Amino acid sequence: MFNLILFGPPGSGKGTQSEKIVDRFGLIHLSTGNLLRQEIHDRTPLGLEAKNIMDKGQLVPDEVVIGMIDTCLEKHPEAKGFLFDGFPRTIAQAEALDKLLSLKKTFIRKVISLEVTEEELVKRLLKRGETSGRSDDTDETVIRKRFNVYKAETEQVAGYYENQAKLERIQGEGTVEDIFQKVSGCIETEMEKQQ
Repeated sequence: MFNLILFGPPGSGKGTQSEKIVDRFGLIHLSTGNLLRQEIHDRTPLGLEAKNIMDKGQLVPDEVVIGMIDTCLEKHPEAKGFLFDGFPRTIAQAEALDKLLSLKKTFIRKVISLEVTEEELVKRLLKRGETSGRSDDTDETVIRKRFNVYKAETEQVAGYYENQAKLERIQGEGTVEDIFQKVSGCIETEMEKQQ
């Protein structure tokens, strides 16, 4: 099984690149953001609680997210692998994910970090907020707070995987195709090692 984490701050292009990776490499896209948004859309108790937390620019509790991931893994026992998009966001989550995957006799093969400047991210997210209906993308103060949370908490996760020699940093500014060529090359190189 080939498990990959696509990493980067909100607005770095994870969603766009994830679609292309899933199409090309046949992985199951596991986006905790999409799982949460579905809960919000369905107005489940979890979804309403998550919306309240997300609207404040805060992160949803780990045990909730790990539970959703476990359920998703169980639903796809024949998967070639999973693409984790937007998770893990903290070292505690990375450790919990490693533990969960170990129980399932698999592990993370590669972590790709999309590197984008704060100003570019703010510009992208405000533009996305005009059309997406996502309340957390319409307020520059909330966007900058999310970026600060990312820098303070999530950026440390890159170090966690760098220490395991699994991290690859890729420039996330430029055309979608140029970025995808770099991402694909990284994945192909790692897949060749597996054979």
